[in-house]
Amino acid sequence: MPTAPPATCALVWFKRDLRLSDHAPLAQAAQFESCLGLFIIEPAWLSSPECASAHVAFVLDGVAQLRAQLHARGLPLWVEVGEATVVLQRLHAHTGFTHLLSHEETGPGWTYARDQAVARWCRHLGVCWVETPQTGVVRRLRDRRGWAGRWDQRMNAPQAPTPTGWAGAGPLPAHDLPSLASLGLSPPAYTPPPAGEPTAQQLLQGFVQHRAMGYRRALSSPLTAQDGCSRLSAHLAWGKVSLRQVHQATEAQIAHTPDRDLAHDLRGFAGRLRWHCHFMQKLEDEPAIEFQNFARHCNGLREDSSDPTLLAAWQRGETGFPMVDACMRSLTATGWLNFRMRALLVSFAAYHLWQHWRPTGLFLARQFLDFEAGIHWSQMQMQSGTTGINTLRIYSPTKQARDHDPQGLFIRRWLPELAHVPLEHLAQPWLMDSAGQRASGCVIGRDYPAPVVDERAAAQQAKDRLYALRREPDVQQEANQIQQRHGSRRSGLQPTTRRRTARPPPSPALPPLPPQLSLFPDA
Repeated sequence: MPTAPPATCALVWFKRDLRLSDHAPLAQAAQFESCLGLFIIEPAWLSSPECASAHVAFVLDGVAQLRAQLHARGLPLWVEVGEATVVLQRLHAHTGFTHLLSHEETGPGWTYARDQAVARWCRHLGVCWVETPQTGVVRRLRDRRGWAGRWDQRMNAPQAPTPTGWAGAGPLPAHDLPSLASLGLSPPAYTPPPAGEPTAQQLLQGFVQHRAMGYRRALSSPLTAQDGCSRLSAHLAWGKVSLRQVHQATEAQIAHTPDRDLAHDLRGFAGRLRWHCHFMQKLEDEPAIEFQNFARHCNGLREDSSDPTLLAAWQRGETGFPMVDACMRSLTATGWLNFRMRALLVSFAAYHLWQHWRPTGLFLARQFLDFEAGIHWSQMQMQSGTTGINTLRIYSPTKQARDHDPQGLFIRRWLPELAHVPLEHLAQPWLMDSAGQRASGCVIGRDYPAPVVDERAAAQQAKDRLYALRREPDVQQEANQIQQRHGSRRSGLQPTTRRRTARPPPSPALPPLPPQLSLFPDA
C-alpha cells in the first residue's frame, strides 16, 4: 500500500463494518498523517420500512464497543445523527479531511441513493473517496462466469492488518451516544444479544471448534437450530465479523481437525458462505428486485388480490396453523428463526394466503435482527415463486410440524393455548371433535383460531396458477434471460443449446444447491 503524501487526513466511514480486525479502511488510515472515524445514524435508515428499534439497539451497542476499542488506540470515533452529506460537510469544515475511506455496501435502495449523493459531494469538494470490497459481491459485474473464482480469491486473501494505533485528527467535542428515546424509537420487544466484535469472535470460534458438530442435521428444526446453527448472522449483517474471517476460520478447522464428522458439517456450512454472497450479488446487479418482481410476467399476480385480514393474522401468529403461528411468535419475540422455518413463513404467506412478497418481506425485515437486504429480497422472491427460474417450494405447515417438531415441544412453548392438546392433534387441532376440544381447554374459534384457509385447496390453487403461467412460451423465454443474468450456472434453467455451445463451462463453480435450500442470512 503506497504511503500517503504529507498533510493528508483520512475519515474512516463505518457503515456495515463495525469491527477493528480485517478492516481495510482502518488499515489504509494508518498511512495518513491524521485520521478519525465516523458512524452516521441516518434519518433515512430510521424512517425506512425495514428498520426496527431492535436493529438500532443492536447497532448502538456495537458502536459503543467499537468506539472504546478505537479510542484506546488513538482514533476518535464521531457518532452523529443526520443526513450523510450534511454530516460530512460539518466534519470537513472542522478537520479538512482529504480522503474518505469506507467499505462497499450492497444495501436497500435508500443506501444506494445516499451513496450517489456522497459521491457527488466528494467530487464537488475534491475529496478522494476510496471504497473497498468486504464480501464476495462484485461491483459492475458484467458476466457471472468466473464469479466463484473471484469469491475464492477474495476470501482466501490475507486479512487486512490491524494497526497498533493511529494519529488522531485532534480532539472532537465530547458527546454521548443517542438513546432510542432521543431517536424517537420505542424499546424493542426483546433485548438484543451482545453486539460487539469480541462476542462475534467467540461465537465463531465456538462454532467451528465444537458447536458445528451435527450442523447439517440441526439447522432444519427450530428445536435443534437454536444451538446447532452458527448464530453469526446478525454479526455478519453488521460486519462485526468479516465474511473472510468466518471463511478462513472454517477452512482452517476443516484442514486441521481429526474429527471427520465435524469436518463434514463444516463443509456444509462453508458452502452456505458462498451462497450468502451469490444471493447478495443479485441485488447488486439489479437493485430493482427490492421493489419489482424478478420475472416481469409475475406482475399483477398477487398485487390486487392480497387480503389485509389474512396478512394481519399471519403477522400476529393467528392463522390457525400451529407451526406457522409458533414460528411467527418465536420470531417476533427473539429476532431470530432458523432457515427452514423462515421459508415456511414466506411459503405459507405467498401460496396459501396468496400475499405479495413486498409487504410480507417488509414485516419480516423488521423482525429479523440479521436483516441483510441482498439476501432478504432475493429469498423473498425465491420462496414466493417470482424469480421465474427456481422450483416452487410450497411447504405444508402440517408436515413441517410433524417432521421438525415431532413431540410438539416448539409449538407448545410458543402457543400455550395448545398446551393440553393431544399430540396426535397438535399439528391440526381443528380436527378434534367438540368433546376433545373442551377436554383440552382449547376450543377452536374461541381459544385458538380456526384455519384461515383450507391448506390443500389453497396450495393446489397456487400451483395451478403458477404452473399454468410458467408453461407460456414468452414466460419460458424470460426465465432463460433471468438465468443468464442471475443463475448460479448449476441450478435452475439451463441456457439454450446455442448459448451453451457458445459459452465454455465456468470453473470453479458454486457447490450444488440442495433442493430444500433457503438462504436467509443465518446458516
